[in-house]
Amino acid sequence: MKIALMDSGIGLLAAAAAVRRLRPDADLVLSSDPDGMPWGPRTPADVTARALAVARAAAALGPDALIVACNTASVHALPALRDELEPDIPVIGTVPAIKPAAAGGGPVAIWATPATTGSPYQRGLISAFADGVEVAEVPCPGLADAVQQADEAAIDRTVAAAAALTSGDVRAIVLGCTHYELVAERIRAAVQAPDLPPVVLHGSADAVAAQALRRIGARPAPGAEPSRRLTVLLSGRETELPGQALTYAEGRLLAGTTAPVR
Repeated sequence: MKIALMDSGIGLLAAAAAVRRLRPDADLVLSSDPDGMPWGPRTPADVTARALAVARAAAALGPDALIVACNTASVHALPALRDELEPDIPVIGTVPAIKPAAAGGGPVAIWATPATTGSPYQRGLISAFADGVEVAEVPCPGLADAVQQADEAAIDRTVAAAAALTSGDVRAIVLGCTHYELVAERIRAAVQAPDLPPVVLHGSADAVAAQALRRIGARPAPGAEPSRRLTVLLSGRETELPGQALTYAEGRLLAGTTAPVR
């Protein structure tokens, strides 16, 4: 079994690690676009063109499924990706976990990139899945870039800025960018009030990984014999995991190492 994942950068690590936990025996292909990132400020047509190039590089290696581990690409490029690759390769998009977050009754905050915050796409999801629930949209300028660069000071600064915009009575936060899942515990620490119940964070990685297995008729097998076949494509070039990826637990899991890179 081979599962490919695509993103503009290392935001795909969270979903890739989720696949690895569900099916340690799966070969993984990680295809990203450091030459073209960030995708957020690009036009929809430009995002679609970049996403198709990244997907084609992954598809050339014959995966059984392709996970679009990027909110921006899922918004703008998913129809084009499916038109080109399906039915030969099932394509699984990423949707912010607004529905499960709203099921708890709120208040809910959605942390997302400035381009996504307030967008018709996000407003549509809120209307469809959080009707009657108090929802606040919180823009997080610079957070995805800080995570991509593994810039500790910038991560702390941008998380603190978003936390300052988040009401203290929020009970759930939707992580509306895949990069944010890599610093979930830092986000939790920034928003958690000592005298209140724990804030629940809702990412998409686990659900997307499970959906990919369902699409290809595979069951979770967490005890399977591990595969160490990890192919990394950076703007189509085969290489090793970038050093920034190894600063995160998800990257180290995929690389089979425990020591963070500093």
